[in-house]
Amino acid sequence: MATGAVAPYRMPAPALEDQICWPDDFGTRFIVFVDVEEEFDWSAPLSAANRSVQAMRALPSAHARFVDHGVALACMVDHPVAVDPAAIDILRGVLADGRSSIGAQLHPWVTPPFTAPQPGDSYAGNLSHNLEAAKLDTLTDALHRAFGHRPQAYRAGRYGIGRHTAALLANRGYRVETSVRAGYDYRFDGGPDFSAIGNASYRLGTLLEVPLTTVFTGRLRRWGEPLYPLLGHVPHARGIGARSGLLQRVALTPEDMPIEAALDAVKVAVLEERQRLLSFSFHSPSLEPGHTPYVRDPDDLKHFWVWWDRMLSLLAGLDVRPIGLSELIDCFDDLVCSS
Repeated sequence: MATGAVAPYRMPAPALEDQICWPDDFGTRFIVFVDVEEEFDWSAPLSAANRSVQAMRALPSAHARFVDHGVALACMVDHPVAVDPAAIDILRGVLADGRSSIGAQLHPWVTPPFTAPQPGDSYAGNLSHNLEAAKLDTLTDALHRAFGHRPQAYRAGRYGIGRHTAALLANRGYRVETSVRAGYDYRFDGGPDFSAIGNASYRLGTLLEVPLTTVFTGRLRRWGEPLYPLLGHVPHARGIGARSGLLQRVALTPEDMPIEAALDAVKVAVLEERQRLLSFSFHSPSLEPGHTPYVRDPDDLKHFWVWWDRMLSLLAGLDVRPIGLSELIDCFDDLVCSS
């Protein structure tokens, strides 16, 4: 089926009763997702030929830095990594900390079976039901072979969840879905629209949906949700709003999000909005200079680690504790059993 004929998917807002109310003893927690993937030129067309995973050699030292802060990593692994013996060995070393976990990340352009490219099919949710299922099976089976157990958490590359994704995941034993970027709208590129989704985790059928946390900061932050889309229709208005301290949209990632803005966002999320679970994310190729637009050289990498040092210090000061993927699933299971 030609994906160009598929209307962009608008993720519906969760019902109030589906939003997760974490118990008091959960406290306020944060989780770090790493999109563990191949390297490619972010400015070039996506290609099935891009399967190099050389940046994986930087993961062990990065993992050690997070372990020093008591942080487990949720490694969302795509197909080129899942079938590379050296990369698998590196990830087994990460898992040896006893708290980090492996999840699945579907990049449809490098995951068999392959078909003739269609507009919009870099978003897995735009594929036909059967093709999305087949690619998901290929990735799930590869991870099962590599690590001896089936992954329980999923992320679609480019946040490309679609109409069929949740049911496909549930049927394959997945428990956690993480493809939503709260408040973002990718319809301009044929992708999904998350405008109706906030930061709260919620039940998506039998799955736990954990959106990437996005926070409005600035003096107009209380009106961010309706105002920010309007600013997008005025040239340079969003940049002016951010620089003037009026309104800025901040996703919790070190990639293209300045640390001062991110620190402000966490303070708003924890102290004002009383969010109980913060979700952070970054791409594994950013751990080595030259593979992403976010870490182009050694100075960028230095800033990347300063970002994390300052962020983890703030989180500790606010008593926001890290949580691993397996522990999060256990907490979700306890809620399901008690409801």
